[in-house]
Amino acid sequence: MRIAPARDGGLCRIRLASGELTAAQARAVAQASLEFGSGFIDATNRANLQIRGVREDSQEALVSQLVDAGLGPVTPGSDDQRNVMSSPLAGLDSHALLDVAPLVSTLIGQMQRDARLHQLSPKFALMVDGGERLAMLDHPHDVWLSAVSAERLVFGLAGRPPRFENNAPALAAVKTGHVPALVDALLQTFLDLAQPWQTRMRDLLTTCPIEEILGRVQEKLGFLLDRDVEHWRRPASDARLRFGVHRQGTGDSVCVGAQVPLGRLDAATLSALADLAPRIRMTPWQSVMLLDVPPADARPLVEQLAALGLATSPDEPFARLIACTGSPGCAKSFADTKADAQLLARSMPPAGDVHLSGCARSCAAAHRVETTLMAVAPGRYDLYGDAPEAVARHLTIEQAARWLARSTPDA
Repeated sequence: MRIAPARDGGLCRIRLASGELTAAQARAVAQASLEFGSGFIDATNRANLQIRGVREDSQEALVSQLVDAGLGPVTPGSDDQRNVMSSPLAGLDSHALLDVAPLVSTLIGQMQRDARLHQLSPKFALMVDGGERLAMLDHPHDVWLSAVSAERLVFGLAGRPPRFENNAPALAAVKTGHVPALVDALLQTFLDLAQPWQTRMRDLLTTCPIEEILGRVQEKLGFLLDRDVEHWRRPASDARLRFGVHRQGTGDSVCVGAQVPLGRLDAATLSALADLAPRIRMTPWQSVMLLDVPPADARPLVEQLAALGLATSPDEPFARLIACTGSPGCAKSFADTKADAQLLARSMPPAGDVHLSGCARSCAAAHRVETTLMAVAPGRYDLYGDAPEAVARHLTIEQAARWLARSTPDA
């Protein structure tokens, strides 16, 4: 596991397969954040966790404690090869075409065991989509796979599953059992062709045509790629399903979802969540889903989540606000975005999503957000909508709130 430097101390990234951790592991993360860090844990937009403020003299002890809790890589040096994202409902949605949880586990294990793949960038990411009703489809991934049935998946490079006619189409389809071989061939081909500066698939595609990549991949495979998939489109996903109570698979249990305000938990809250359910899944919306909940406990559990400060309805302000780490934790940020988002939450209009970004990198939101406030100075933001040009500049949070109120349809 790596600990990256940050303004507020070391940042320990904890990669979670399918975003999942047990209650015992959640308690271990909470305890480690108190013992070795600041006591704060961030939920990320790839359904992982990050312990903040890790002290330099305690990094080795922190990693050891997390590995003992089963949260580390299988082989040394392979932590970055666990960057595979799936739906928070993988294996739990009875409407899904395929339970991809075993496939995700297979791919993560395969990538960790191959020492050559350790050359991949920590940001090199895969997505495996089983057709669940809840899935983050707006993140661009280096390699994405999406089920078209229980027997077949389509795939693409440097993008996301196509949903509209003007989206880039899928490249080819393979049988479900052939996916591990396909992924290995894709990753090996990337390493074969990429120059040192080409750390992402999109970089390679600037100098190497897709057809050449696919040709080299085909040479590595013992089966033919089915290229007749250009008309396939992925059905829409409903992000509001990350809230509330939902039947879990075909059994009697339910899962319960709520939003972590601004993607930040303290140790006490994470420990409290561990007391509420045996399994927890983080989501790419920086929210949480509690699994294996008896139906009779669901409604009281929603009330407990609200009492912990989580948003339990998609209409609440903190369900519609995203903010990056901000200047207290990031030297590149021009403003304390989380503090400013707290102020904005008090006067948010009744509709619309807002992303506060401390700089142009937009780390907290890899997907499109209706309105972005881009920090230009402490407490000052340029406001962006759909167009690349700013709609308004150098706004205070109060001015931004008034602008948002005026721009709502029912204003």
